[in-house]
Amino acid sequence: MVLVPGADVLLTAVLSIFLFLALCAALVLIVVAMRRLSTYPLLVAGILVVLALLVVAISPVNTPAIMGLILTVLGVTVAVVGGNPVARRVLDYAAGSRVRETADGGIIVTADDGDTARTLMRGGTVIGYLERLAAVVAIVVGYPEAIAVVVAIKGIGRFSELGEPEARERFIVGTLASLVWACVVGALLRLAIW
Repeated sequence: MVLVPGADVLLTAVLSIFLFLALCAALVLIVVAMRRLSTYPLLVAGILVVLALLVVAISPVNTPAIMGLILTVLGVTVAVVGGNPVARRVLDYAAGSRVRETADGGIIVTADDGDTARTLMRGGTVIGYLERLAAVVAIVVGYPEAIAVVVAIKGIGRFSELGEPEARERFIVGTLASLVWACVVGALLRLAIW
């Protein structure tokens, strides 16, 4: 097979630009999904991220250092910000209208008598952002075992609130949805820059 001189440089440039554009488009779609509370832009963003992951997995990408840095910053942003609407959509499907959410990502649980309500799992939104940041950085730097530490710390911190079935369900489903999103983006970045 005869290769054109400089073909590898051209391939690297094309793939780097493709990854940059795919991550930019995914970020724009995530912001649109957050503002309009729509699932379709989020679905397209997810498809773009998975498509980019597949392209990187089957092609030899050796991104230059500066492009790797740009892709890493953009990808970490997509992972951290994008996990919020992803987790919320998955939680909406899982819980339906049974659980009312607070502005900070907590839930309002009403007692069986119907009169007593209390808030559980306050700060879930901020915790989710930090969780995804830790997960994607752990994967990018090559230490995915750190994700177990993050989940353990989160579980210990929430242990007293997990007595309610709604809280357990939200904890498990939200954590898994959030981490799957962060791990897919982290895998994309890891394959693209290393």
